[in-house]
This record gives sequence, structure tokens and C-alpha cells, in this order.
Amino acid sequence: MKNKTLLGIIYAIAGGIFWGFSGTCGEFVFKNYPSANSTWLCSVRILIAGFILLAISFFKYRTQLFALFKNKKDLLQMALFGILGLLVSQYCYLTAISYSNAGTATVLQYLGPVMIMVITCFAGRRLPKPAELIALILAVVGTFLIATHGDLSSLSITPKALVYGLMSALGLVFYTMLPTKIIPKYGTIPILGCGMTVGGILLFFIVRPWSYRVSIDFAGVSAIAALIIVGTVLAYTVYLMGVANAGTVKASVACSVEPVAAAVFSALWLGNNFSKEDIIGFAAIISAVVILSLAKKK
Repeated sequence: MKNKTLLGIIYAIAGGIFWGFSGTCGEFVFKNYPSANSTWLCSVRILIAGFILLAISFFKYRTQLFALFKNKKDLLQMALFGILGLLVSQYCYLTAISYSNAGTATVLQYLGPVMIMVITCFAGRRLPKPAELIALILAVVGTFLIATHGDLSSLSITPKALVYGLMSALGLVFYTMLPTKIIPKYGTIPILGCGMTVGGILLFFIVRPWSYRVSIDFAGVSAIAALIIVGTVLAYTVYLMGVANAGTVKASVACSVEPVAAAVFSALWLGNNFSKEDIIGFAAIISAVVILSLAKKK
């Protein structure tokens, strides 16, 4: 049992590292290929990733997939998840990266669980519990340090980076809360595959990526491929293996390595420098997420 739990934690950490790496791949594309903006990249990424996950679902989870298409109510729920959850979170996340860097954007997106906690308290008409209050304070302090570096007279990141980072966290709220009833019925991969495909098709016809004149070489194509394959298919697969072996709480805590991985990859690969205020802010937000995960277990 201990070996199984340890293996699950390793899988979850790997999933977090893969997600962190994918964010840095997106940053690499934005820095080196200005014609490939976040709108274009998101439409390409989410649609191709959706098709891949949908193909996996067809061959491995065909029964669940067909059952989903027979339930109109669940189909609507899946579509809302794909648009409000997946599409909003992915688009805003990539746009936040384009205005800042992978580490900062990933940490800001991790405010999502704190937002969920606030919404839960508001809906339940109750005050936060002590652990939740500590997490909320840490999240506020962390966001303040990242945004201002402690100086109220100016922002240390662009307003657009902050706004899109917070919107990606809001997208993460929808991403987390919308599929809670349908994922247990049909499985994560079929819902993700269908959701990404729906969101991708919608964005595809809105953005019309074929109309963009994107100049990109082999390195850029490789980064986009890594963003799709490593950051989507492999990341979700190994993370779900982590959940299966270690449980949701331990896997989610282990996966909190994602923003750390994104910051490390961003610094080592792309040469970004983070101030001590950034690092303290990162640590505060990650600590808030870990506290909320452990409090949920109790």
C-alpha cells in the first residue's frame, strides 16, 4: 500500500512538472514568434488536444463516451465545462503568460482553489474556518507581492498580466466546479476530450487561425507539440494515475509542484529572473493551496 501511494505521488508530481513545462513552452513561442499570439496558440492547442483525448476516449472508454451522447442534460453540462472552464482558463492562462512569464501566470492561476473556498463560504452563508482564513490571507499577501513587490505606488507586472492571470483562476473555478457530477459518471478523459473539442471548435471559428500569417520554424513547432502532447495528454494521464494510486488529496498536494516547475523552467530555459518578493509571493499562494487541500481532507 505504501509503495502504491508513493508511486501515485510520483505520478502526480510528474503531472505537475509536465504542466509547468508546457507553460514555459508557451512562453518560448510568444518570445520568439510574435506572430503566434495567445489567441492563435490557444485555438490550435485546445482543438488538437481535444481531438487526441477524444480519440483515446473512443478506443479506451467507448461505452462511457457513447453514454454521454445519449444524455442531453449531461451534454449541456459538458459543453459549459468546455467553454466556461477549459476554454476560458486556457485562453486567459496563455494570454497571462504572453504578458508576463510562465511562472507568474501559473501561480496566479493557482488562486482558483482559494476563489472556490470563498464561493463555498458565501454559498453556505458561513465564515471561513481557521485554516481557510489562513489560506485566504496567504493568497492575498502572495498576490499583492507578485503584483506590486511591496510598493503600492506601482505594479511590478503589467495590468493585463494581472487581469488575465486572475481571469485564468476564475476559469479554473468553472473548470473545477462544473464537471463534478458528470466526471464520476463518464470518466475524466471522455469529459476532457469532449470539452476541449467543443471549446476548440468554438474558438476555431471565432479566431479563424487559418487567417493568421504565423511565421514559425522547427523549434517553434516542437514547442507547440510539447505544449499539446506533454502539457495535455501526458500531464492529465499521469496525474490521473496519481489520483488512482494516492488519492485526490495527496495527488493535488503533490501536483502543487506545477508553479515551482514553471518558474524553474522559465528561469533556466528562458533566463527570467524572479525577485525575492516574487518568490515569497509564489510560496504564499502555493502554501494556501496546500493548506486548503489538507483542510479538505480533514
